[in-house]
Amino acid sequence: MNVHASRRQLLTAAAGLAATTAVGSQASAQDGQKAFTPAPIPDLAPQWKKLNLAEILKRPAAFVSISQNNSLYRPWGAQAAERQWERGTLPATVKVAEAARRAANFKSFSWIGYSVFREDYPQSIFDKVQYETWTEGLNFDEAKKKADNELVDELKALVQPGDLQFNELALQTAFVGTQLPLELSRKKIEVIVLTGIHLDWCIEGNARAARDNGYLPIVIGDATATQKPEQQAAAYERINNFFAPVISSDHFVRLLSQPA
Repeated sequence: MNVHASRRQLLTAAAGLAATTAVGSQASAQDGQKAFTPAPIPDLAPQWKKLNLAEILKRPAAFVSISQNNSLYRPWGAQAAERQWERGTLPATVKVAEAARRAANFKSFSWIGYSVFREDYPQSIFDKVQYETWTEGLNFDEAKKKADNELVDELKALVQPGDLQFNELALQTAFVGTQLPLELSRKKIEVIVLTGIHLDWCIEGNARAARDNGYLPIVIGDATATQKPEQQAAAYERINNFFAPVISSDHFVRLLSQPA
């Protein structure tokens, strides 16, 4: 993954931001920074153009949201330096989740957390030093750590009984050490629709794992984001070229409305 090297610097910066008052945070959000311009979602790679995506999206499907938590979407979050609330991923995710709810073939909904505070996670020696580096300089007590990892309110409002809510436990995939594989198997899922953060880490990692486990992943490009905006175009191209179709939330909604 290409974002780890800078995570320490960004999280340290976030610690300073988290210490500001609410008024200061609001001022920071309006401090004249250059407006975020999203990278364009690429055309479907040639192999995906051979598919009938409308038909594929009629098969037993799962909606999976990854790491869309307060840590990334609130000015006091541990990863607030990324300013993910400016990037439009939440409205796109809401659009996709609501459309999936209306489709009878979406049998599974998972809201998967991603915590930067991983003291209790299973760890190798590589994991230990990497996880410690992410949170150096952050002064979060246990209550704030818990709040940091909670699903953001805009999506929490969409959770229904029977949905799964759990944390990833591996470095970049929910397919290891969680209930997700059993959920997908028991419900005979074929298609997995992915939204969330980060595009070039957990989304790419889960798209790769889904392919290797025989599933058909589809990434909703405008419902995902990289840590650094300038890395998004390359991540789109890599995923779209090799692992999964990358489409927009509007394209997803249109495909659901089409006959198979």
